[in-house]
Amino acid sequence: MDGVIADTETQFINWYELDYGVKVYPHEILGREENEMFPDKEAARKFAFTPGFFRTLPVMPGAVEAVQTLMENFDVYIVSAAMEFPQSLPEKLEWLQENFPFIGWRNIIFCGDKSVINTDFMIDDHIKNLDYFKGKPIMFHAFHNVNHNHHHRVNNWKEAVAFLETHL
Repeated sequence: MDGVIADTETQFINWYELDYGVKVYPHEILGREENEMFPDKEAARKFAFTPGFFRTLPVMPGAVEAVQTLMENFDVYIVSAAMEFPQSLPEKLEWLQENFPFIGWRNIIFCGDKSVINTDFMIDDHIKNLDYFKGKPIMFHAFHNVNHNHHHRVNNWKEAVAFLETHL
């Protein structure tokens, strides 16, 4: 969910500027992990524990249309390793209901460890989730994964849909 259909990068950057008065540009954080993206190393974690952070995430460009397209030929599940931030659970559910109302509750999975997910494909931005996935991992481009190339990379939702359509 985060970093794939929900634009956490933009949210982190915007919140940092609001809280710290410092503008950080996307090219400045390329190759960094979330805990290294700002001069204050605790900022991203602090934001992730702040009420409203997950509820107000921007939607990733093209995500709504792409998920609707994929649902024509695939069983689509939204998976989020949300347990690290327990206050995010209701926020993420409300966010999904608002932005992806066509995803039923049976197709939303909040978990602690995505290695338990047993599907044919998983689109994710985090290497830690893709490395242990038993199906075909698809790495969604993110600032923190630019230096990794051992999974099939998609840079946006248009590329993700095109790749999956070749596997029908």
